[in-house]
Amino acid sequence: MSFALPYAWRSIATLRASRAAVCCLTAAAALSCTALARAESGWTRWGGPNQDWKIKCGKLAGEWPESGPKKAWTRELGEGYSSISEENGKLYTMYREEGEDGKEVAICLDAKTGQTVWERKYKAKPSDEHVMEFGAGPRATPLLCDDRVYTIGVSGIMHCLNKADGKVVWKHDLWKEFKGTVLNHGYSSSALDYGDTVIAMVGGKGHSLMAFRKDNGKVVWKKQDFKNSYSTPMIINVDGQDQMLCFMAEELAALNPEDGELLWRVEHKNQWGQNVCLPVWDAKDHLLFITSVAQGGSKCLKLSRDGDETNVEEVWANPKLQIHHSNAIRLGDTIYTSSGGRGPGIFYAVDVKTGDIRWKERGFAKATFVYGDDKFFVVDEDGNVGLVEPDPESFKIKANVPLLTKAAWTHPTLVGKRLYLRDRKVIMALDVGAKS
Repeated sequence: MSFALPYAWRSIATLRASRAAVCCLTAAAALSCTALARAESGWTRWGGPNQDWKIKCGKLAGEWPESGPKKAWTRELGEGYSSISEENGKLYTMYREEGEDGKEVAICLDAKTGQTVWERKYKAKPSDEHVMEFGAGPRATPLLCDDRVYTIGVSGIMHCLNKADGKVVWKHDLWKEFKGTVLNHGYSSSALDYGDTVIAMVGGKGHSLMAFRKDNGKVVWKKQDFKNSYSTPMIINVDGQDQMLCFMAEELAALNPEDGELLWRVEHKNQWGQNVCLPVWDAKDHLLFITSVAQGGSKCLKLSRDGDETNVEEVWANPKLQIHHSNAIRLGDTIYTSSGGRGPGIFYAVDVKTGDIRWKERGFAKATFVYGDDKFFVVDEDGNVGLVEPDPESFKIKANVPLLTKAAWTHPTLVGKRLYLRDRKVIMALDVGAKS
């Protein structure tokens, strides 16, 4: 039974960032603006083509048989939570070989058959502080850009690989070379491309964020002193200015992606320093939704530019809406998301403009999900795979089938009429297209 909980309080605050910024777009920024409307023929990065967990695709089935969609193929893979990137009929992800000294592996597969195209193996021992309860990783998702693949392993080893054969173009050890923040669940942040650079969240004094030249790995800039967390940076455009959002351990910071200079920051703390969920941005109404587990809770911010300054206004906050390493998707004025960091999984529909809870329902354990053809494709941590009809008024589960094993924390990937899934043992492709 669904019910609405009107939010009890709302605070309005205005934070102003006083950094002199060039108002006109440079060539690099223009490239990024083009990237913000990337072609949606593939799933090339963490969060999908536009980092909003949505993709344009063909006509997909609105009902599933009791046993679930047809499996196009399934095969063994290995330990890890890295999501699956896709482009031009090839899949890219990462896993770890079995055994105490098991190597990390970047792998390319044929999307039609699941057969291995190439693998790149390398030694990558987790840090001594690594919490092995949840596995040894890897966790970050490959970034596909031009003819290259950019990967970052659980111990901070970053590779630039040839997309065609997996050969190493360049590499860096973010922890050893740059003394990045060593996290007890390992490195989890995926790389981000901007212009002719690829950017990584490193953490630490003077190099919280670093930009490397795409073609040769040379350092272009390194800036800021923030502690790292488990999130991935993303680019938004605020009134003509590109801003890179970085969800660090204690704040959300916006940087100029061209040089790493700070534009503004908003404090957002929780007791574990675990800010993970990608922010949700809408350029039409300038509302930015951020959320994290435990004490962090959720906030909605309104961004606007006034000359060289960015105004950041807190529209509402809800400390009880706590999202861990799931994701959130905005459709219209509704944010859909799944909680369950340290408690039962609950699916929410939230009015983005007021913070009011439209409904909250159980039905899945803590879940991740993607959107295509007006449908949500859901994977919960217990291994159930579901089909949900988005509705701001009620929770409409169309199908819920056990296909994976616990803990299925990897976000699903949707391309064309196929849904790609993995857990810590197998990877599979499901045919989810509508029957002609």
